[in-house]
Amino acid sequence: MPKIMYGVVLALLPAFAASVYYFGMGAIIVTAVSVLSCVAFEYLIHRFILKIQPRITDGSAVLTGLLLAFNVPSNLPILVIVIGALVAIGIGKMSFGGLGQNPFNPALVGRVFLLISFPVQMTSWPTPGGFSTGYADAVTGATPLALVKEAVKNGESISTLANIPSHMQLFFGHMGGSMGEVSALALLLGFAFLLYRKIITWHIPVFLIGTVFAFSGILHLASPEKFADPVFHILTGGIMLGAVFMATDYVTSPMTHFGMIIFAIGIGLLTVIIRNFGAYPEGISFAILIMNALVPLLNRWTKPTTFGEEVKNGN
Repeated sequence: MPKIMYGVVLALLPAFAASVYYFGMGAIIVTAVSVLSCVAFEYLIHRFILKIQPRITDGSAVLTGLLLAFNVPSNLPILVIVIGALVAIGIGKMSFGGLGQNPFNPALVGRVFLLISFPVQMTSWPTPGGFSTGYADAVTGATPLALVKEAVKNGESISTLANIPSHMQLFFGHMGGSMGEVSALALLLGFAFLLYRKIITWHIPVFLIGTVFAFSGILHLASPEKFADPVFHILTGGIMLGAVFMATDYVTSPMTHFGMIIFAIGIGLLTVIIRNFGAYPEGISFAILIMNALVPLLNRWTKPTTFGEEVKNGN
């Protein structure tokens, strides 16, 4: 298990490098605080509450800290990050028994809790400023998804928006957003590494992204002035991060390939629905958590029939 965890950590390094490039010291501070807090809380819970030997070297707490950091703005106050880490480890993971027993992705539990509890801090997105970008003094602005959402809400046409980055800018990451989701290129490099090391399979990422592309494409064809094009949806927000690193979590995703496909399609559909018809401009976190809750049913429904089981049950 540690080999897998640290393999995912290595796959996240390109995205971390991209976040440091675009957001400067803020990305380093948020990541360091998140990782250290998650490791510390897991140690304390193991040592003083569960009273068992701490297992912080397995890499799971480090990975949770990284993913939590990648799902928040790079100027998030330190106290808020620590609270998010406590919720992710204490509630999202340890309250269910620890590694391998949590039904929901811990980092997303922490992220959604912070989004609901600290909406202002969690939606103040620093604009890309390069290596010189500060932490507390970062200039903030709306994400491309939020700009489109607000424009449609006000009855404006998407084609009239002049401050939306081009697809190429979105691909390389020149946009506001959570620090780990901005560069599709960096996340694809991580995806390639995970496939090469056989840490994950292609089923969830490909079907999730494909579903988002297909469903958002249908909406765009039906009303191009109201719904953004599918490439825009894939390159913005947390689609790439969620598809490659969050939805593929071993513990909270189905065990069979057929179950993975259904799981991924469900996440894709829910994400597009929330983005276009819900109150939030982004929906990937909520979609993954909702489908996490259905994983036991998917595992039961798609479980292969054991040889001889049908005959036995028939008698």
